[in-house]
Amino acid sequence: MHANRLAAALAALLLCSAPAFAAPPDSPAPSGQADTDQSASLARKLSTPLSVTTHDTVTVEGKSISYEAVAGTLVIDGTGSKESTPEIAMGYFAYFKQGADPSKRPITFIYNGGPGSSTVWLHMGAWGPKRVVTRDDTHTPAAPYQLVNNDYSLLDASDLVFIDMPGTGFGRLLPQGKDDAARAQDHKRLAKQTWGVDGDAQAFSHFITQFLSKYNRWNSPKYLFGESYGTTRSAVLANVLQEQDNVDLNGVILLSQILNFGTSVDGAEADPGNDLPYMVGLPTYAATAWYHHKLPKYGAGQLGKLLNDAIAFAKGEYHDALYAGATLGPQQKREVAGKLHDFTGLPVAYLLQANLRVTGGMFAKELQTDSDTTTGRLDSRFSGPAMDPLGKEADYDPQSAAISSAYVSAFNNYVRNDLKFGEGMQYRPSAYGAEDFDWDFKHKAPGAGFAWPSVNVMGDLAAAMKYNPNLKVMMAGGLYDLATTFYAATYELEHLPIPASLQKNISYAFYPSGHMVYAHLPSLQKLHDDVARFIDSTHNQGK
Repeated sequence: MHANRLAAALAALLLCSAPAFAAPPDSPAPSGQADTDQSASLARKLSTPLSVTTHDTVTVEGKSISYEAVAGTLVIDGTGSKESTPEIAMGYFAYFKQGADPSKRPITFIYNGGPGSSTVWLHMGAWGPKRVVTRDDTHTPAAPYQLVNNDYSLLDASDLVFIDMPGTGFGRLLPQGKDDAARAQDHKRLAKQTWGVDGDAQAFSHFITQFLSKYNRWNSPKYLFGESYGTTRSAVLANVLQEQDNVDLNGVILLSQILNFGTSVDGAEADPGNDLPYMVGLPTYAATAWYHHKLPKYGAGQLGKLLNDAIAFAKGEYHDALYAGATLGPQQKREVAGKLHDFTGLPVAYLLQANLRVTGGMFAKELQTDSDTTTGRLDSRFSGPAMDPLGKEADYDPQSAAISSAYVSAFNNYVRNDLKFGEGMQYRPSAYGAEDFDWDFKHKAPGAGFAWPSVNVMGDLAAAMKYNPNLKVMMAGGLYDLATTFYAATYELEHLPIPASLQKNISYAFYPSGHMVYAHLPSLQKLHDDVARFIDSTHNQGK
């Protein structure tokens, strides 16, 4: 994004944020349960598609919408010699507006990330017809939880399909074999084949094309909506759908984006020589420090100025200092540390000891260490008691701890009582702890002769945009997201290998919230309006 577009976006942000906004997980809470569901009987049950249909209404911004809800699973068969063999059951929850013409009605495929997460978070917090109520920036009390009409469901703009990643939700891998040993061996094969950047995208492409046939939606305007690793998936999936399956998309919406894992402030110390994460993470550090009143030079109402100053410093003097490496003189280093202190609130001595390079985990641990408090990762507006006051990095995420139970508990109640689905089945919020779960991050980029060990899917999104030059992309991010920082996302999109003429197809929106932008109700309202407007402007009706 050009500087004037960033300034305009930040100015728009200030219109929806007040000094009082005491304002994700997309990385889900581990289920902590052993994988006990991979029995032969369950595999047989899930080898046949399941579904239950119900009907209800939702009121979105004052307008009542009648809808049909379908909760179910689709079965993905193998390829080649296993073309007629069921290999994966993928769970989904679809909401169709009643009375709409399916050939003209937009349809949006929605998923969270992890990798390894179900889509309970976007379902219960953002776009479904029901929304779980959580506290804004503090720990939500234990059950009973409140489920309310979602005034900002996206059903006014599009039909919705929430897809749970293979091995999560009610879906499972479907190993075949005559005995336990054979099924265990086949499960390992399916896990290796499915749980990785490229295998995951293929599974989702098979699901979407099968869904389009099952519900006669091939001629509908089509959108992808991914959050966190879901944006990584969207970049690969958009290219697969268009080039492999001949499914052109109208739009791709990227929430809390990460396309190049080399921009992440998480564990950046493990990639010495790559100083980019520290530069693109600085504006989020600054916003977080400001929120927690650690920056006396920037008072209430000065967030916009702070962010512009932080970005200018990151691109200029801070960049030059990091680039200098060991050639940076001690006096210069101290001067840069002093300015870094003004943007982060961290002590100059600490910044010097860290060699001017502070990872996300270090920042979350150190910002409020004077009160033995850990700062949130997915949403740095949240805080919680430090587990280890003497630790180097934060060892848990207060935001994830604050809301995960509410989402998972409310969903399990909702799906069984309202959607009438899941009797006798376990809903798995994530694949963590599941048998054989180990994500393969190697990715074969378009045109590459081999798979890279480090994930960078910028080339996939670029290829999708060049293959379909009408494809529109919307990036949305929270200012208080330490997991996928908003300026890293901006940097990635500004550096896509696409012609300059296609940059106009990308739009940006920022919110005074975290990774799960929708966990802050005013931001959810603005996010809804922005996404609805994006869909309305790109679905090609009457164009």
